[in-house]
Amino acid sequence: MKKSNCLLAWAGLLVVSLITACSSSTKTHEPVAKTTYGIVKGSYQDTVYAFKGIPYGKAERFQSPQDPDAWSDTLVCDKFGPVAKQIVAWIPDSTMDEKKLFSVNVWTQGLKDKKKRPVMVWLHGGGFFVGSSNDPMTYGEAMAKKGDIVFVSVNHRLNILGFLDLSAADNKYAHSANAGMLDIVKALEWVKNNITEFGGNPDDVTIVGESGGGGKVGTLMCMPSAKGLFHKAIIQSGTLINTMTKEKSQALGNAVLEKLGIANNELDKLDTVDYFRLVKAGNDAVAQLSGGPRQPGNPTMFGFAPSADGDVLLQQPFSPGFADISKDIPVMIGSTLNEMMPVAYAEKNLTLEEAKKRLEKTYGEKTEEFINLYKTAYPDFTPQDLLSVDVVFRPFTIRTADARSKETTTPVYAYFLAWKSGVEDSTKGSFHGLDIPLAFYNVDLRPDWTGNTAEAWKLSDKMSSAWLNFAKHGNPNVDGVLPKWDPYTAENGVTMYFDNEPKIVNNHDRALMNFMRPLD
Repeated sequence: MKKSNCLLAWAGLLVVSLITACSSSTKTHEPVAKTTYGIVKGSYQDTVYAFKGIPYGKAERFQSPQDPDAWSDTLVCDKFGPVAKQIVAWIPDSTMDEKKLFSVNVWTQGLKDKKKRPVMVWLHGGGFFVGSSNDPMTYGEAMAKKGDIVFVSVNHRLNILGFLDLSAADNKYAHSANAGMLDIVKALEWVKNNITEFGGNPDDVTIVGESGGGGKVGTLMCMPSAKGLFHKAIIQSGTLINTMTKEKSQALGNAVLEKLGIANNELDKLDTVDYFRLVKAGNDAVAQLSGGPRQPGNPTMFGFAPSADGDVLLQQPFSPGFADISKDIPVMIGSTLNEMMPVAYAEKNLTLEEAKKRLEKTYGEKTEEFINLYKTAYPDFTPQDLLSVDVVFRPFTIRTADARSKETTTPVYAYFLAWKSGVEDSTKGSFHGLDIPLAFYNVDLRPDWTGNTAEAWKLSDKMSSAWLNFAKHGNPNVDGVLPKWDPYTAENGVTMYFDNEPKIVNNHDRALMNFMRPLD
């Protein structure tokens, strides 16, 4: 064979090889998965497959969720789906849809590759009233890539659409008081039935949420229908006390019907009542029964939130622990230094004497006792710290951790975020929600909160590693990265204190918290 012909042959083989390799690569990375309701197509970038807006259910207004309608054509799921109806300034009304909100988002590094990755299911904050899973700082790419897990987030019904109790009016609405939580159960059922297709293990699911999302995690731990659908739980700043009982929620539902002028024999009118009219009637009914809107800093909730009916919801969580049905669930729980408190960090020149004068308005002759207790808990405190400490989430976190460690031998791990926002000249402190981008390795997606600094990334690496290890093993220890982290008991008070240099503390602030809000 001539040399030129040889070269041509080799060139041909090379082209064929390249085409084959490219075809194989394209096929391997094709972002397509088969769910129980139809085929979905997502996107693929930098080793991570992303599927957004996959339907998991549907529901008529105020009724329990049902399976979604199946589809025959491939459903493109490369953009976030609509979110729940709500009234907030930061979410455009055009992105809300009462009928189409029932969706999950999935991030994974493998499709049908026979690996059984642990699954993390994120429940967004915003109380039970507002919020969505489409917030950039809760995107799952980073966690899926760093920890090789499957990350899922959920949208579900909120506020009056999710928690209006009409059970006293018609049995058709027997479970309407907890419809929003039943949506989450339906989403967890979707995970159980479908997550294998996305490289996940349906028998290794961790639910995690912050603020209202932490409240949702706690609520699921008291719902029989959720038993077996998750296996570990992470609660971030979510320990506010929900006071809704069946008696209270039915009374509120009746009051809403009265405000709307709808009788029990004409409940079909509810299907067409404008959302804003519903909200006004709901707000008026809450104000009528509770004496006014909930005040910031109040540790209890009354209104459109899950109702302990003894059936769908056996008891309210954090009162002080959880239902026995979840006694085998490992729990990680924590809060931040300042949470939602008004802080004094903008007052750079504040003196101790000036801080004392302000504290006297609250503590009077016990001001010195408060300062001494604070100094014991935080030896390196500043005058600004004294005026900025959280008095809502932290005491109830301690109380819940105490109860949890006593009601089961399954481990509970406590953490505390003391690190203050790394934004240049920040006056925010260690505020409510700061642990979200840190724990999810998403510092770059919320630099206005954390500061996109080496210091923030270093802490985020440590925190996200702990969250990932807990999801994988039910144990957040990270050898060589964090100090040894033992399970919590009321006696040892073991708490991972996250700061630039994480450390273990033991009941460091129990006396201080008990002084401000008795723990028993």
